[in-house]
Amino acid sequence: MNYLVWLGLAAVIVAFAAVTGIKPKGTRSVSHSRMMGMGRLALLAIVIIFVYLAYRARSG
Repeated sequence: MNYLVWLGLAAVIVAFAAVTGIKPKGTRSVSHSRMMGMGRLALLAIVIIFVYLAYRARSG
């Protein structure tokens, strides 16, 4: 497995942690803050853009 696979795996794990709001014990909760809401919105926009690009590339 090359570094791109490991980088992709790390990105998926980080995105999952960001969307679910997982946090270590003893830290402040940011899962319901405005910043996390905007981060989730940005992540959703990026996913929609990539899905659209994949659709366009597949349909020709």
